Amino acid sequence: MSGIKASGQKKLMLFSGRAHPDLAKEVADNLHVELTPTSAYDFANGETFVRFLESVRGSDAFVIQSHTAPINQWIMEQLIMVDALKRASAKRITVVAPFFGYARQDKKHRGREPISARLMADLFKTAGADRLITVDLHTAQIQGFFDGPVDHLFALDLLADHFESRLDLSQVTVVAPDAGRVRVTERWSDRLGGVPMAIIHKKRDPDVANEVKVFDVVGEVKGRTCVIVDDMIDTGGTIVKAADALFDNGASKVVVAATHGVLSGPAVDRLKNSRISEVVLTNTLPIPEEKQFDKLSVLSIAPLVARAINEVFSDGSVTSLFGGHS
Repeated sequence: MSGIKASGQKKLMLFSGRAHPDLAKEVADNLHVELTPTSAYDFANGETFVRFLESVRGSDAFVIQSHTAPINQWIMEQLIMVDALKRASAKRITVVAPFFGYARQDKKHRGREPISARLMADLFKTAGADRLITVDLHTAQIQGFFDGPVDHLFALDLLADHFESRLDLSQVTVVAPDAGRVRVTERWSDRLGGVPMAIIHKKRDPDVANEVKVFDVVGEVKGRTCVIVDDMIDTGGTIVKAADALFDNGASKVVVAATHGVLSGPAVDRLKNSRISEVVLTNTLPIPEEKQFDKLSVLSIAPLVARAINEVFSDGSVTSLFGGHS
């Protein structure tokens, strides 16, 4: 027989950047693997250096990094990690970005604007990524920006289970905070047994970031428990004003469910001092102690991410985790 026969044994290796080590450790624990030892540090001028302390040749490499603040630093670190893996002959490289940075910049609203979400996908592809795993993209079509498989995970079941056990569903209305969340809200309604829906129509000021001017409520919310569902909470302004609009229309209680807790600037004070009863987030992004407050509940996304990594590694079905949705 000519040639050399390889053992054919696949090898999963998990790598973590420095942005959210707690989540990476939890994912590793769920997979029953160790994080690959890595040396990573910054030079005096801010440049990042990464070196893996074990051979990665022929491995199925998963690089986990949450794009939290300072977001550009952690994106760059993940790109450098992917490049290092490619040059060290990893067989397949999967970028795991529980929160995908720049996802809000998915289209041009006006002339002379970038489509930064597409640029992000191009950067990871150029660095050497073969595949992308992410959770609750701002808009699903971002999957099409990456030239390769994208596993789009949903936190809906995790969040819905939390409320299902705590709320009287006969009194619940699920609320989309804007027109872009209507499809997600429909899925929430189905998941909670067909509860009613409402939509908040909002008008933004195109010249001021994170600023919303007008809110109108479409749907029956009077005397009901309203669950506002969104993909992220950034400064909290939209969510708090949406809650006020619901109370102005007779809602008896408002709770909030979102996947990504960006919680920039005044977000914590706004949420803490609002009439919202509970804010439920996942830990796709780190939520440090100083950003935690009494009304906040944080659910772990690690088991879901670990299951997705395992399905990808074993050539299983990630879609089966969500009943066929993608």
